[in-house]
Amino acid sequence: MRSAKSVSRLIGVLLFVQLVGLSLPFILLMPAITPGFIENAAGMASQIKVAVFLLFANGALTIGIAIAAFAVFREHSYGMALWFLAFSIIWFSLQAVDNAHILSMLSLSRQYADGGGANAELFQTLGKAARSTRIWVHYTELLVIDTWFFLFYSMLFRFKLVPRALAGFGLIAVILHTAGITLPVFLGYSSVMPMGFSLALSHLAVGTWLLVKGFKERLPSQAVPLETQI
Repeated sequence: MRSAKSVSRLIGVLLFVQLVGLSLPFILLMPAITPGFIENAAGMASQIKVAVFLLFANGALTIGIAIAAFAVFREHSYGMALWFLAFSIIWFSLQAVDNAHILSMLSLSRQYADGGGANAELFQTLGKAARSTRIWVHYTELLVIDTWFFLFYSMLFRFKLVPRALAGFGLIAVILHTAGITLPVFLGYSSVMPMGFSLALSHLAVGTWLLVKGFKERLPSQAVPLETQI
């Protein structure tokens, strides 16, 4: 079995890739999913497809992180390791649903570009409905993503796999991201987008630590019996 240090270095690299996989598609999609997407998305079809592919690949990568970390996390809590893997699969599944909605919006824009201008009012109504549905799917996925990050940093903090100050910063970053970006859509208050940047900083910090220092190794005498891990 791989040592905790080799596993942590792999996870550190994957965290950097995951951060790119979360940020770059968002940048690529921003001009295409605005309220005027009906007129604009068709002209950015290739850009949208690349973003969707990256989001899909990032969802798969998330499962890869959970599988790679499972051997380390299960030594501390088998139950939490399983929950972490489960939320990775849920993330991937909801991302697939979100991608389907994005591509449906692209199809609607293409139909409008191919001659739907004569029924502009109808297409605008359909566009508003499609975009609204996609928003609800996307923010439901964000709740799952925030839960995934919270589980990740909770295990790092609880089991002292990295310095607790670093893991604690990650937990605070997740809470800020949830409060500033995810919950406003459900609770009806204004989003505070800068509150989400702290999560990127914590991801960079933890990824760097795992590459340089790795997880704290558990001594054989500290092993926890399987029946007490859950």
